Amino acid sequence: MSRIAYVNGAYLPIAYATVHIEDRGNQFSDGAYEGITVYDGKIIDLVPHLARLRRSLSELRISAPMGDAALTQVIKEVVRRNRTNSAMIYMQVSRGAAKRDHAFPENIKPSLIITCRRLDFAAINARVKSGVKASSQPDTRWSRCDIKSISLLPNILAKQAAREKGSFEAILVDSDGLVTEGSSTNVWIVTPEGTLVTRSTDDNILPGITRSAIIRLARDMQMPIEERAFTVKEAKGATEMFLTSSSCCAQPIIAFDDAPIGNGKPGPTVKRLVEQYRIFMDAQ
Repeated sequence: MSRIAYVNGAYLPIAYATVHIEDRGNQFSDGAYEGITVYDGKIIDLVPHLARLRRSLSELRISAPMGDAALTQVIKEVVRRNRTNSAMIYMQVSRGAAKRDHAFPENIKPSLIITCRRLDFAAINARVKSGVKASSQPDTRWSRCDIKSISLLPNILAKQAAREKGSFEAILVDSDGLVTEGSSTNVWIVTPEGTLVTRSTDDNILPGITRSAIIRLARDMQMPIEERAFTVKEAKGATEMFLTSSSCCAQPIIAFDDAPIGNGKPGPTVKRLVEQYRIFMDAQ
C-alpha cells in the first residue's frame, strides 16, 4: 500500500505529495518541525510535542496552520490512512510560498506537511541490547538550538562524519570542550557515583520531549540527576552513557571516540530507564 501524506489540506499518496517550488521551507529552511512516535497504536507525548511546535513557530514568527485540536485530528487521520501501529510521524510547518525574498512576505499562509513511516522497534530493541558507538564532532550550529528548526545542515554533516567513522551518532562538542547534545538526540552520562547528568536546556540545547520524560521517570525512581554541562573527558570516564530521542527511546553508548564506556556493555541504569519508558508508553 502506498504511504499517505497530508499536504496543505489534502491526503495524497506520498509520490504525489508536493509543495510549491517557492515554498520558503524549500528555499530558506524557514520553518519548524516535530518528530512523534506511534507505539502500539498510541501517539506518544502528543501534547508536549504540539506545545514545542507552537513555541518554535512563535520564536520564528510563523503563524500556526491550525489549532491543536484540528492538528491532532489530522495527525490521527494520517496514522489511520497509513495503517500502522508503529511509526514515526514527521510534521513540518514552513512560513509558506511566496516570491523569493529574505524578508518576511506579507499575508502569507503557512504550509503544513505530515508524513508517517513505519518505525522498526525490533531494530531499536536490538540496539538497546547491544549498545551503539558514538564519536565527537565540533558543534557548528547557529545560536538558537532551542528552536526545532528545519535548518539542519550542520547536524547532517556531523551525523555523516560520525557514520563514516562507524558510529551511530555524532556527539556535538562546543568551543569550550563541553558536550552539548547529539546531532539528533540528547546525551546523558552516569557518573561513577551513580548520578545521571545531562546538559541543561538553559544552555541553548533542544528541550527534548523524551529527555523530559526520562527525567520524570528517573525522579520517580529516586535516581539523582544533575542538569549541567560535562566534558568529553568526563563522558569517557562515565560508568554509562546514553542517548534519548523520540525515534530511539534510550540507546546505550558502549564506546565514545573508540574509548569503551564502563565495561563496554549497556549498563543497568539505562536498562531500567528503558523498561520504565516502555511502561510509560504502554500507559499512553
